[in-house]
Amino acid sequence: MEITFEQLPQAVGQLLVKVDQIEKLLQQNNFSTHSEPEQPLTIQQAAKFLNLAVPTVYTLVSQQVLPHSKKGKRLYFSKPELTEWVQSGRKKTILEIEAEATTFKFSKNKRG
Repeated sequence: MEITFEQLPQAVGQLLVKVDQIEKLLQQNNFSTHSEPEQPLTIQQAAKFLNLAVPTVYTLVSQQVLPHSKKGKRLYFSKPELTEWVQSGRKKTILEIEAEATTFKFSKNKRG
């Protein structure tokens, strides 16, 4: 899309309106995520969230593999931390590996 010099003020005006709309959406999204505090999960809730048995969760906690907090004798879990833990085990697809290899190959050729 080409804009002529005469169309420039109108295009800038449209951009400003769109930026305002984006800012409002971001503020609403930010407000909704901060409006309710994160509730810690119990071990039963964490096991259900992870689709694991409670003894498996205890094992992962004792091996210090699973992120958790301990208050007294009680264990607590954070949903975002559990989600991050699950995602950290994600394996790359063949396409992702090939893209990385191609990028590495081109960057190596540019240096040497």
